[in-house]
Amino acid sequence: MTRGTPDTRPSEARLRLLTTAIRLFYSEGIHSVGIDRIISEAKVTRATFYRHFPSKDDLILAYLREIHRMEREAVDTAIATHSSPVDPLRAIAGSIARNIQSPGFRGCAFLNAAAEYPATEHPVRQEIIAHRQWFLDTLTTLMAQVHQETADPAARHFVMLRDGAMAAGCLFDPALVSETFLRGVDGLLEINAERQSTGSAG
Repeated sequence: MTRGTPDTRPSEARLRLLTTAIRLFYSEGIHSVGIDRIISEAKVTRATFYRHFPSKDDLILAYLREIHRMEREAVDTAIATHSSPVDPLRAIAGSIARNIQSPGFRGCAFLNAAAEYPATEHPVRQEIIAHRQWFLDTLTTLMAQVHQETADPAARHFVMLRDGAMAAGCLFDPALVSETFLRGVDGLLEINAERQSTGSAG
C-alpha cells in the first residue's frame, strides 16, 4: 500500500465472519445458525463481530450480497466472452448446471432465504427481490437479442426452468436434473431463434 493511501480492503476478521456465514447459512439455514456459532467458528471476539456487523440481519444482507456478486460475476463473464445472441444464455445455463452438480449443493441461496423471510417489507426479502429482478432483467435483455417480441416471456420461462432445476437438484440425481434443464433451455432458445429467423411473434 502506498504511504498516505487508505487501505479500503475488508479486514481479515470481516472476511472470516462472512466466509463462515456463507458456509453455515447455505448449508444449515439462516435461522438455525446463531451469532455465537459464527463468532466461535470464525475465531473472533463478540466485540469484533459487532464492529463489523451491528446485527445478524446486517450479516445476512452481506451474505446475500456476496452470493449476488459471485453470480453476477459469472453472468458478466458469460456475456463478455460470447458474441452470438444465444451463446451467453447457453453459457449461463451451463454455469447453473455445474452449480447443481457441485459438492454441497443445497439449492438457490436466495430461494432458501425467501422461505425463511416471507414478510415482503423485511430488508432481507427486499435484497432477494432485487437480486431476482436483476437476473430477470439481464435475461430479458439477452433474450431480446434472440427475439425482441417474446423476450419477456422467454426470460421468465428461463427463470422458471432454472428455479425448478435448483429445487430438483436437491432431491434427485443432480446430473439428470442438469441434463434436463439444459435440454429445456436449448429448446427455449431454438424456438425463439426460429421465431427471429421467420419474423414470427407467435
